[in-house]
Amino acid sequence: MDLAYLVTPLLTWTAVGPIKFLINSAKARRWAFNLVGNGGFPSNHSAVVSSMATLIALREGIGHPAFGVAVTLCFIVIIDANSLRQHVGRQAAAINRLADGDQQHGWLRERMGHTLVEIAGGLATGIGIGHLVQAIFG
Repeated sequence: MDLAYLVTPLLTWTAVGPIKFLINSAKARRWAFNLVGNGGFPSNHSAVVSSMATLIALREGIGHPAFGVAVTLCFIVIIDANSLRQHVGRQAAAINRLADGDQQHGWLRERMGHTLVEIAGGLATGIGIGHLVQAIFG
């Protein structure tokens, strides 16, 4: 097995997490531990799938079936990140408003989805890391 295919998603995930934390902290002007997780700039999920699609394109070519599968997965992740999870966040906000003051109800995280800018940042980061891994592992 070529280790580049294992290293790429792991490297991407571990690189994007701290970047997102620092950007969120700078925007909030405090350590943003409560913003770690889904949502924020750049999108972890978009970065991971785009880094793999990039690596496959560079190694196998864009005509390879694996590249087609990777691009399809990218589209699914992007649609999920932008639309479905944003709807889940809106539902969480409505539930939080309805349950205001209810001690048995736990607070639901409202920031779930990504904006198009956050997704674009994830795609750009993933493409860059895909190129970096290809340059290192050649």
